Amino acid sequence: MLDACAELVDEVGYEGLTTTLLAERAEVAIGSVYQFFPDKRAIVQALTLRTMESYLQRLDERFSSDDLTHWWDGVDAAIDEYISMHRTVPGFRTLHFGDVVDLHLLDDQRDNNGVIAEQLARVLTERFGLAGVPDLRFHLEVAVEAADALIKLAFRRRADGDERVLVEAKALIREYLHRQVNAPTEIVHQG
Repeated sequence: MLDACAELVDEVGYEGLTTTLLAERAEVAIGSVYQFFPDKRAIVQALTLRTMESYLQRLDERFSSDDLTHWWDGVDAAIDEYISMHRTVPGFRTLHFGDVVDLHLLDDQRDNNGVIAEQLARVLTERFGLAGVPDLRFHLEVAVEAADALIKLAFRRRADGDERVLVEAKALIREYLHRQVNAPTEIVHQG
């Protein structure tokens, strides 16, 4: 059902998605849909959670390779995976991490990009030892918001993503985080 949901979201958008369409596409009775999901929001939430888990798994695989020698390689990998998912994962381009449905779809207390920033902070800290960076999660949240907006722009401009915008997005995020991660402690706390 989740695969059918992803296909339909790409075709008709979130607003056009109905449980009836989902049942038809998944070739199941409508009662089967309601047996697992009370409404379309719950279906999309399950799809979004699956997508986030896939993203984090992809990042873990990239981060466990020896190709990433600096934390900025990890940031580039995170952006590359996000772009790749826009291009290859059904439903992702429309739903992203659920912001189309609800800014708090992944967690009642934090917005969706905040959840992603927290996960990135975890993997960057584990892989590159950034635990001592003041306000790392905050800076990653700003970076995730900026990257998300620019990547959306790239895919609005071209179906496969405007490469010029994507290159600029990576440069902007890298420069911003470089200033934050490598800044002396007293400068970071002044703002």
